[in-house]
Amino acid sequence: VIFDLDGTLINLPIDYEQLFREFSKILKTKDIQPVTKTISNLDEKTKKRIFQVWDEKENLAWKKGNTKKEGLAIYSKFHDKPKALVTMQGKSLVQEIMNSSGLMFDSVVTREDSLGRTEQLQIAAQKLGVPLGKRILFVGNTQGDATAAKKVACQFMRVEE
Repeated sequence: VIFDLDGTLINLPIDYEQLFREFSKILKTKDIQPVTKTISNLDEKTKKRIFQVWDEKENLAWKKGNTKKEGLAIYSKFHDKPKALVTMQGKSLVQEIMNSSGLMFDSVVTREDSLGRTEQLQIAAQKLGVPLGKRILFVGNTQGDATAAKKVACQFMRVEE
């Protein structure tokens, strides 16, 4: 079972408009959408700066964040199955959330590993030692999550907002 984090297992009340304005200042352009594609094409130094700002905003947001009852119920249902986490959040926040919430995963794939959800699913499946396909369930909350699951031919379960 592969889980998404924000919107699925937790609520992270981050102000993305403000965050993207900060990205625009760093990149000296307003044309940053789609953000993940823009960041993927950056040099390592600039990408590191963007991730640093992103980490700071996420860590502040998590102080006001909470867990999602529906997502945690699904997580508990699969307590005895190998589990992976795929997320656009950063490693430091993921570690903090895992420590404070008791969530445990056999494999964690963050934005530092890949900014593409489909690629994140591929990496997670590989780390779990399970071939992509119907044997894998991806639990997420967005249409983008559903689309990525379909692209890699795994099952999808949506956690409602």
